[in-house]
Amino acid sequence: MFLQKDTFSRIVASWKMILVVSAVCGLLSLLVSYFLLPVQYGADSQVLIISTSRYGVDPYTSVKSSERVGENLLYVLKSDDFYNKVMDQSGEDFDKSVFENLSDRKRRRAWEKSLSASVSYGTGVLNIRSFASSADQAKALSNAIMKTVVSKGWEYVGGDVTLKIINEPIATKFPVRPNILLNFILGAIIGGIIMLFSLLFRQKHL
Repeated sequence: MFLQKDTFSRIVASWKMILVVSAVCGLLSLLVSYFLLPVQYGADSQVLIISTSRYGVDPYTSVKSSERVGENLLYVLKSDDFYNKVMDQSGEDFDKSVFENLSDRKRRRAWEKSLSASVSYGTGVLNIRSFASSADQAKALSNAIMKTVVSKGWEYVGGDVTLKIINEPIATKFPVRPNILLNFILGAIIGGIIMLFSLLFRQKHL
């Protein structure tokens, strides 16, 4: 019990040192992520999935059908076939060089990292975020993806579905990758934990 109280007192007495070490580790993590990892901006857009079945269905069933279509599209968006269709999309000046001169495996991985998607359940809305080295490039890539979804999406989900862009792409003002704030927090937490273990180890061997 004495050892526990003494250890706790030692930790409390060293809180300034723990705070400094945590801040330093957080700052180092921030700098490493900022200078060593590629900076990317994001662009967000939304597509409404409308079920247009010839047979009469209630609104609930229609929304559920749209959600199922959206779930299918989540997988389609990162496929090789959809990638090829986006690359063939005319009128959008986005940087295709980031996907060129790569092996099939690396190119697929790069494409998968260039976008993320989700479905807003209860609405039938497909949310898509694209990533690129600049805000303009992210927006251009998002435009190409949106146009491909609307013009070619029926090939993956059938003809009884209408896909409509409801929110045009809007790019972020600041980089979204790497997540600098999150990296700082994680670095600070790790630094604090290391410092605590160091104090406990030293106390144990006194």
